[in-house]
Amino acid sequence: MLVNNAGIGAQGDVAANGDDEWRHVFDVNVLGIARCSAAALPHLRESEHAAIVNTSSVLAVLGVPGRALYSATKGAVLALTLAMAADHVREGIRVNAVAPGLIETAMLKESEARDKIIDLAMAESALKRVGQPEDLANLVAFLASDKAKHITGEIIKIDGGQYI
Repeated sequence: MLVNNAGIGAQGDVAANGDDEWRHVFDVNVLGIARCSAAALPHLRESEHAAIVNTSSVLAVLGVPGRALYSATKGAVLALTLAMAADHVREGIRVNAVAPGLIETAMLKESEARDKIIDLAMAESALKRVGQPEDLANLVAFLASDKAKHITGEIIKIDGGQYI
């Protein structure tokens, strides 16, 4: 299995980030997945249980102010996931993506706006809780396992019902 979970954020509207920042965030968030997946393909082709899980974000499908660059890269991850699933399904390689909402990661814990971010998310959350890393890890582990052997080309939101 391969889990593509690396990513970096960016703030601002479409004009807020220069070309170098756009290239850098796309390089990490999108090209990183392409490069890691390409490197893993020879090994995955040899497996009878091959799976790739890409990490996107609910921001890929939402219009959230001040997140143009980040959202664009995470939307590209969704498109890449679907293309990879179509390309490799006949090789027995399943490809899916998770689209997390707010998860209590180190990045959130270190944010100066942590409390404001949580308050905004909780106002819209059906479950009234912040996702924990193990919530996301359990979904990724399921998608990578044989328990999900009939699932490919899917994008699964994990956002506590925030965007239903």
